[in-house]
Amino acid sequence: MKMLQGFSSTINSLTTVVISLLGLGIVVSLLGGNVPFVSGIADNIVGLVQSLGDAGIVGLIAAIIILGFYK
Repeated sequence: MKMLQGFSSTINSLTTVVISLLGLGIVVSLLGGNVPFVSGIADNIVGLVQSLGDAGIVGLIAAIIILGFYK
């Protein structure tokens, strides 16, 4: 059981780091313009939001599932 808690803690920490890096990438992309490795993040997020909006109710369900992963 202790090993499972350690694994869960590690995954939680990695998720936190990835979400923080994603936020940093968005800010750098918006401020810096064409920056290597982070330039497409804002475009990808806009595309994701547009595709979810075009999908209607299926997009709404997908958005709820995606938000559920972050809680």
